[in-house]
Amino acid sequence: MSIYVGNLAYGATEGDITEVFSEYGSVSRVTVPTDRETGRPRGFAFVEMEKEADEDAAIEALDGAEWMGRELRVNKARPKENRRAGGGSRGSFGGRSNGEGSREFSRW
Repeated sequence: MSIYVGNLAYGATEGDITEVFSEYGSVSRVTVPTDRETGRPRGFAFVEMEKEADEDAAIEALDGAEWMGRELRVNKARPKENRRAGGGSRGSFGGRSNGEGSREFSRW
């Protein structure tokens, strides 16, 4: 199981988060996603703990608590949703018919 920790201060490190959550039990892993473009933290993290009872205790104690000037949002993480790559509608390649049975494709 995993815990979602939202509304984190951008300066919060994996070590800071581990320290806070270790008050409620053994922390297995902390992941702080970063923005692909800038490399900066995105303001949320995922925490995995050894025991589900410890996760429940941490969620109960820390959800809504103020930490590093921010009010934390802490809850059970939901499974990642499957997302399709790309955009637009299915079957559309950005082209247009030239009326003679062939397709003319625009450049992206």
